[in-house]
Amino acid sequence: MILSSYERMIARRYLLPGKGEGFIFLVAGISLVAVMLGVAALIIVMSVMNGFRAELFDKVVGLNGHAVIQGYGGRLDDWRPILDQARRTPGVVDASALIEQPLMATNEGRVEAILLRGMPREDILSSPTLNSNVLAGSLSALQPGSDNVAIGSRLAELLGLHVGSTITIISPQGRTTPFGTVPRIVDYRVAAIFEIGLYDFDQAFVLMPIEEAQSFLMLGDAVGMIEVTTTNADRVDEILAPLTASVGSRAMVNDWRSMNSALFEALQVERVAMFVVLSIIVLVAVFNILSSLIMLVRAKTRDIAILRTMGATRSGLMKVFMTVGITIGVLGILAGVGLGAIFLFYRQAVVRFVQWVTGQNLWDPSVRFLTELPSKTDPVEVAAIVIMALVLSFLATLYPAWKAASTDPVQVLRYE
Repeated sequence: MILSSYERMIARRYLLPGKGEGFIFLVAGISLVAVMLGVAALIIVMSVMNGFRAELFDKVVGLNGHAVIQGYGGRLDDWRPILDQARRTPGVVDASALIEQPLMATNEGRVEAILLRGMPREDILSSPTLNSNVLAGSLSALQPGSDNVAIGSRLAELLGLHVGSTITIISPQGRTTPFGTVPRIVDYRVAAIFEIGLYDFDQAFVLMPIEEAQSFLMLGDAVGMIEVTTTNADRVDEILAPLTASVGSRAMVNDWRSMNSALFEALQVERVAMFVVLSIIVLVAVFNILSSLIMLVRAKTRDIAILRTMGATRSGLMKVFMTVGITIGVLGILAGVGLGAIFLFYRQAVVRFVQWVTGQNLWDPSVRFLTELPSKTDPVEVAAIVIMALVLSFLATLYPAWKAASTDPVQVLRYE
């Protein structure tokens, strides 16, 4: 929209308050602030929702892979041919044996439910999810036959453990005696403490070499499952389709969607719902722009009539008022993007400040799954929010601009 010099001058004049136009300027300022808050709220909420999904996906998939091949009854005996077949499947990046078993652990009279996890030592040392989150100790101490384990930070707090402490793990599947089954109780040394960032994992995980897990659970050479990582998590079912058909009689293949379907579907539904609800804030702000322009047109009716008699065209007047409205919208959008970026950068400090003011724990990891408020800003989504706000601002200017352009100077100036 190209404006002539006089049109730019008039638009600039109408953006600034004139004598007796303070109320109109106030309404325009409120419109700008409303657009700013609406755009900022959309960017903040969508970034936090994206952060939730990304953090959960990275941490859950980082530990469990994109899919697992589980044996029926939780036991996979003849697993090496399946492991070799999985590694040869096109699109599979890595596959490894794994053992997971819910058990109990105790220390000095405290008892907690745990999830015993046995992994090959090379996978433990090469896992970025584990190695980048070690708080104390070293994962290199986890060697077959060493009786060393690594535990989550929350579990360490609950049982009062630190590096060098002894944790007692109890398995109900012990040896059979004439008097019944005796639970298997073994002491292990805590060699490392890690904090993945997922509350459920940090509260329950006890990690050990897979040979130690096989010995403790008396599995012999069997494992619980095979973990598979593919080139594309979103195409995991397509990539593993040949493998699923091949091992269907001996095991079942579950991908990350089926294992965490309720959680990720709930996040997706909430994400869409929040976008729709918060878009209403931008719509309300746009109505404020509409009302401020209507008031401006009514206040400038005499000026418009004079301009028309001086040769101003209808299209020129439309461009003037559309420019005023769009300028308010653009300034509000830019301020909203800046406010959203500042809030996201200091989001954790904001959460702590609100908790300090209210005295309430707003971010309980046991409820939120994650220990900190996540954020991942998608430039495409930000662009979509900006475009949406621009389009709505543009539409809000059409009626007032048309009303101004259709002003009849004869009717307005008849009694002047």
